[in-house]
Amino acid sequence: MHKQPDLPSKRLFFALPCEPAQRRAIAQWRNTLGHLEGRPIAGENFHLTLMFLGEVAVSELPGIYAAAARVCVPGEPLRIRLDQLQAWHRAGMLVLVPGAPAPALLQRVYALHQAMLALGFADVPREYRAHLSLVRDFHAPVPEADIAPDFTLDARRVVLFESHKGRYRALAQWPLEP
Repeated sequence: MHKQPDLPSKRLFFALPCEPAQRRAIAQWRNTLGHLEGRPIAGENFHLTLMFLGEVAVSELPGIYAAAARVCVPGEPLRIRLDQLQAWHRAGMLVLVPGAPAPALLQRVYALHQAMLALGFADVPREYRAHLSLVRDFHAPVPEADIAPDFTLDARRVVLFESHKGRYRALAQWPLEP
């Protein structure tokens, strides 16, 4: 954690946001699953997390921006196919995940983690698992879907988000397309 007592801080994470049409399609598909226990995540908050930073002193933002700019350079947009529905009971989440690994995504995540590690952010202790969260506080079995999930997240930018009272605000972004 990089929060220092009595200094302004923000709760931050890097993510690939969903475009509006993608958010609507995923939310409509989730609605076909019927009544789900837990708290559905608002479609406007759909994203694929790359790295969670936690509480960070505002004074550290310039260093974070500079490090992210070095690794989030334009190239190819990321295309991540989200085609499996899973219940992560330990985390209490219903999520969409890729059935097959996306090497370009894993390379981006690794580069971002290395850049943040150089700034003193602790490395994530577990293996990165790409996912898009649909429902929080979910502890039921995976619901039956009449239509199998088959979404392609076309990520055109990496965004540093601030999480505040259940809402996400973009603080900075780096395009993935030239």
